[in-house]
Amino acid sequence: MDTPVYDFLKDYCASGKLRCHMPGHKGKGYGLPPELYDMDITEIVGADSLFEADGIIAAGERNTSEIYGTAATVWSAGGSTLCIQAMLAVMKQEGRHVIAVRNVHRAFLNAAALLGMEVDWLMPDYSGGILSGSISLKDVEEKLKKCTQPSCIYVTSPDYTGKTADIRGIAGICHRYDARLIVDNAHGAHLRFMPGNLHPIHLGADMCCDSAHKMLPAFTGAAYLHTSRSEYAGMLKQAMGLFGSTSPSYLIMASLDVCNKYISERINEDIAKLLPYLEGLRRRFSGRLLFSDGDPFHITIKASESGYDGGELAEALRKNGCEYEYADSELCVLLMSPSCSVDDVLRLEEILEHVLKGTRRIPPVQDRVCFPEPERVMSIRDAVFAPCEEIPVEEAEGRICGAVNVPCPPAVPIAASGEIISRECINIFKRYGIGSVNVVK
Repeated sequence: MDTPVYDFLKDYCASGKLRCHMPGHKGKGYGLPPELYDMDITEIVGADSLFEADGIIAAGERNTSEIYGTAATVWSAGGSTLCIQAMLAVMKQEGRHVIAVRNVHRAFLNAAALLGMEVDWLMPDYSGGILSGSISLKDVEEKLKKCTQPSCIYVTSPDYTGKTADIRGIAGICHRYDARLIVDNAHGAHLRFMPGNLHPIHLGADMCCDSAHKMLPAFTGAAYLHTSRSEYAGMLKQAMGLFGSTSPSYLIMASLDVCNKYISERINEDIAKLLPYLEGLRRRFSGRLLFSDGDPFHITIKASESGYDGGELAEALRKNGCEYEYADSELCVLLMSPSCSVDDVLRLEEILEHVLKGTRRIPPVQDRVCFPEPERVMSIRDAVFAPCEEIPVEEAEGRICGAVNVPCPPAVPIAASGEIISRECINIFKRYGIGSVNVVK
């Protein structure tokens, strides 16, 4: 597959032209390797423009759309956050009522605030912590039955632990009610290439975002916004342009371009090679460790249920040469990708084996988070933009949650902006080590 953006940058670097244009480093290195600067350019003649693409960027995006089998795909150099903002902007333009499964990323809440959109929460059945839960198709249908206006369902799948929702089933219900299904698929850019094609667009979603940098060999900030609906194809760029920088990184876009080549030439082979070893890792520790179900590249250890403290287990992994993705007292998430080698998986097995021998055991715990029914007293927008103060969590009972400041990862809100912070919420904040919260003055 061709790589039009990357080829343009290579040719430009080799041309020796005098750079009388931005950026100010002029392709020279100042402490960092010069090659990092060399391809960092702006929208010069021939380089195209992301939000008005009709040249090399448009060609790269067409390649991505062909690979993923979409009606249209556009690139983001602002991560999935920019894609989430754009998806909600399209829903706003259509006047749709937003129904969202609660374990959203805080980027969703911020986008709703910026767009002045209210959210009807669909509370999942949480499985141990706030990161992962399941929703029934019955609950989805009940929500849509009650709606008297055009609606959309917003789902995070895979979630931070790799658990996937029944996208095909939810899509079928949405389309029976003329609703739209939009999916935060930030952790699932590789699902298109798994056996059976598990990507949300293939399963019936109307729009979804993929963070290419999470699971594919692209630079941090690289993402895709996909749609299966031809009528949305012309709306995506306009929606992204509301929020995105007019100076997107060409290094990020070049990485998306080269990623197309990797996908077209290698990813299926790499996935097929790694899947048996990832399954073998889980088998090796069966009976000693419990793993969350879902995407095989998310190796999520149910630490507390396995008789370990997740934080202690993660720190032991770090000390033995393995940097983890996320950990709390219940979970330890180890994120692999198709770019990993078989040796990487085997090395992880050996490190885990060594770590388990020296890590303190605790009685297994199955402690489920029980969220209270949210009590909203202000709109999300009003709460986010109201005068706020940051106070200790222990003093927040009865106060109204302002702008959400939960850490990333995993950035899943405990109390949403505009809701009353209850004693139950405070207990959950403390459980995750969050010591302060923004509240409306």
